[in-house]
Amino acid sequence: MANQKIVDALGAQADYLLGHQSKTISKDMIHAPGADFVDRIWANSNRNIPTLRSMQALYDHGRLGGTGFLSILPVDQGIEHAAGASFAPNPIYFDSENIVKLAIESGCNGVASTYGVLASVARKYAHKIPFIVKINHNEFLSYPNKFDQIMFGTIRDAWNMGATAVGATIYFGSPESGRQIVEVAKAFEMAHELGMTTILWCYTRNNGFKVDGVDYHTAADLTGQANHLGVTIQADIIKQKLPTNNGGYLATKHGKTHPKVYSELSSDHPIDLARYQVANNYMGRAPLINSGGESKGASDLAEAVSTAVINKRAGGAGLILGRKAFQRPMNEGVALLNTIQDVYLDNSIDLA
Repeated sequence: MANQKIVDALGAQADYLLGHQSKTISKDMIHAPGADFVDRIWANSNRNIPTLRSMQALYDHGRLGGTGFLSILPVDQGIEHAAGASFAPNPIYFDSENIVKLAIESGCNGVASTYGVLASVARKYAHKIPFIVKINHNEFLSYPNKFDQIMFGTIRDAWNMGATAVGATIYFGSPESGRQIVEVAKAFEMAHELGMTTILWCYTRNNGFKVDGVDYHTAADLTGQANHLGVTIQADIIKQKLPTNNGGYLATKHGKTHPKVYSELSSDHPIDLARYQVANNYMGRAPLINSGGESKGASDLAEAVSTAVINKRAGGAGLILGRKAFQRPMNEGVALLNTIQDVYLDNSIDLA
């Protein structure tokens, strides 16, 4: 029986999510997270010894240390979403040090942020919590707004500030995606040479993914393929939005798919949709962490716990959640992150 606080947070969805047994991709096919994940999965790969050490450092830190699961605080929204829009709800986070403090106080495995944020406090904190430097961003100060990920620094800059990992975003499906794939692939190659773990934000972006009023940017088939492209350029960890529907390829009538993707490998249940994302990560060899999404106020806890349960039961490895935590008082943000972590610490919540 799951922790009562988790059951209460799930509300009417508790039985639907906690009791689901998947009939699509068998859990026996999934490389599930665990304390031995680096040894079991990555030790026989081409990753060098310093990179394996960085992976293990990330997995061993914080409240989830030693479980094979990850809780990461990402605060890079000040670039694309604007600092004012991101931090006005709680202005203490204009101060970069408070971003790192929140990650430490809440027991996260690592903190993901910009070159500027992490560099400003690197000597004080790089040895106290794993740094994940986000190397590219989209920005909305340019007019008219555009959607393109551009590099904001170098891999050596990240290494010099003591980063354990680097993160990047690719807008798969966009006209700029070809250039972004090449740039990020080269950056990740250098990161591995220097012994840093690589995390890829695998987002889809194309106005053509909206068909007849339905948005397929988070369709399981499209996001699954984005994940598959991400692991192809040797991302060690994939960050992806939770799938909200399926049939993106069928609606857009582009690319290639197969009827069994919809009839046998997925269903309309959110856990099965997320499992299809995991399957595209080499059946979980490259861990899937789902994002927490924007803050909506009173519903944040329920949404975050639901996302964590779906991710864990699908075979995912954790949650990367920012705005729901930092756009409220720090003690409340800590409590919210701790509740999410409790999902991954609860052994009764297992693979569906």
